[in-house]
Amino acid sequence: MRSKNIVGRIDIWLLIIYLALATIGLLSIYAAAYNEAHPHIYDLSQNYGKQLLFIGVSLVFGFAILLIDAKFFNAFAYVIYGLSILSLLLVLVVGSKISGSTSWIQFGPISFQPSELAKFGTALALAHYLGKLDTDITKLRTKLTTFGIVLLPMLLILAQGDAGSASVFIIFLLVIYREGMGGKLLIIGLSAATLFIVSLCVSKWYIMISLVIIFALLLLIINRTKKNILILIGILIAACAFVFSVDFAFNHVLKQHQRTRINIILGKEHDIKGVGYNLNQSMIAIGSGGFSGKGYLNGTMTKYNFVPEQHTDFIFCTVGEELGFMGSFFLIALYLALVLRIIHLAERQRSAFSRIYGYGIACIFFFHFAINIGMTIGLVPVIGIPLPFLSYGGSSLLMFSMMLFVFLKQDANRMNIL
Repeated sequence: MRSKNIVGRIDIWLLIIYLALATIGLLSIYAAAYNEAHPHIYDLSQNYGKQLLFIGVSLVFGFAILLIDAKFFNAFAYVIYGLSILSLLLVLVVGSKISGSTSWIQFGPISFQPSELAKFGTALALAHYLGKLDTDITKLRTKLTTFGIVLLPMLLILAQGDAGSASVFIIFLLVIYREGMGGKLLIIGLSAATLFIVSLCVSKWYIMISLVIIFALLLLIINRTKKNILILIGILIAACAFVFSVDFAFNHVLKQHQRTRINIILGKEHDIKGVGYNLNQSMIAIGSGGFSGKGYLNGTMTKYNFVPEQHTDFIFCTVGEELGFMGSFFLIALYLALVLRIIHLAERQRSAFSRIYGYGIACIFFFHFAINIGMTIGLVPVIGIPLPFLSYGGSSLLMFSMMLFVFLKQDANRMNIL
């Protein structure tokens, strides 16, 4: 009886948004991979048939989660995190290389991407650790442990050559900030990102001169104590060192195709027949949709496979071409509604674990949808991360669904927490 009451308290709006996104994803994959010889959407020989199966499996797992005791995921957070770390280590040994990165484990016809499990496991582990009553985020030990939880899977994914999936873990900074860590870290991160981009576009000597001018202006504004002056000098030296290290990081850490994609976004290179082909075709497809689109199954770029990987990372092109600006606007509004609804529900949680976990998955969903759509319209480099619930793939759909259903369970159980 208690389980039935909890299931009855599931947030219906969040569930409706999830089902709407999954349905749009299935219809978009059907349009992107449509085969006239196999017109049935349930044909398992086609990607759309497999996606329908993936949705069914995800729903089974999701509703099974709703029947599990809500305390299970808090109690076993470290176990799930540990399994995700083991799977990341395993993929380095026996992983299959797909699209330039060794990030998949093959089980016969089934393939699994451990980095998707790692996002889920990290969100749980972070919520469990920061949600404990004796955790003080202002202490150095707590900060180091928190960053360790996030950095370990991130570094292992980088070792696989999958910089796109590794970059998702940066978004956990917002969760840590929400839980009381000072804003200095966010400022440092944003400043470093800005300096990195500027250093790729402007001569480093102009940047040095600008930094010295800013340093001089700050000296005129601040209280010129010995401590403050030394701090400013340290920041100036660190900023200058960072600027000079950008060239090394860009040329020796990033791969050639990643450097080319960044240069294309910055307008330093034009390669519409090589690395920039996907982006160019994507922008043409979305732009050709106009205000109301060409109509479902009538997209010429989609129908004739002009956009590579359109059913996976570039699935947004299908929406843009066939449904136009209006369809794209509606889809983006759905994603924003998903993220904002999760944040709203997270704020009403009685459990710190549930609140932190809610913010964790909200940040993951936001990063994925913002970066994926951004890369299809040329705002950010193409880094190969899926659009939640829309992109083809069993691993991503299952893990995104499990993340959401665990939070639905936590929210439904909130009234049982004193």
